[in-house]
Amino acid sequence: MTHPSILKCQLHNASPAMAPWGGMEKRVGNNPWSWAAPAGRYPPMILDIANTAVARGKLYLARQRHEAIPDTWAIDADGNATVDPAAGIAGTILPMAGHKGYAISTIMDMLSGVLSGSQFGSSVIGPYMPDGMSGVGHFVMAIRIDACRSLVEFEADMERMIDQLKATKPQPKVEQIYYPGELEALSDTKLRKDGISLPDDTADELRREAAKLGIEAPF
Repeated sequence: MTHPSILKCQLHNASPAMAPWGGMEKRVGNNPWSWAAPAGRYPPMILDIANTAVARGKLYLARQRHEAIPDTWAIDADGNATVDPAAGIAGTILPMAGHKGYAISTIMDMLSGVLSGSQFGSSVIGPYMPDGMSGVGHFVMAIRIDACRSLVEFEADMERMIDQLKATKPQPKVEQIYYPGELEALSDTKLRKDGISLPDDTADELRREAAKLGIEAPF
């Protein structure tokens, strides 16, 4: 959630997931970052992305669902494009937008890791590694909107901006234009009403872990 008078930026570094541009070994995290701004009568405008072509969790989800992945998501341990999520996990995930995603992710590592005195690069231990302290660093920035301009005027301009985006003539077969964060807001509303569907492998894993803890799974 975003505060109605604050524009927020938050980023953190992560364990190595991709290679430096042109490389084959994991050295750079996907180092996700997010922005959130109030948008008047609309749900907040939100950007929440990793700097890899896809979030690492989507490879694990594809593996659990026994699904192939696009060959633009990852390379295998030999540096070849792959549609096998397991091979992609063993290899490296590709950066978004080629060298630009690699460069942005490196800057994020500098801000959240080096600047904060935390770990960075290959020293960060992520959630998919069972041992060790993560060493993850964070960078958070909050801008008080009414210190820059009237909050009422800001929200009115945000509404105009979103109205302009959504009024864009769509491409063939595109039903409507969404602004950043809108799809997630719609999904949140739907999931709160209908619940969350889990792949069978994920549900089975949760049941096994619950049983180890003496917890009866509610599904």
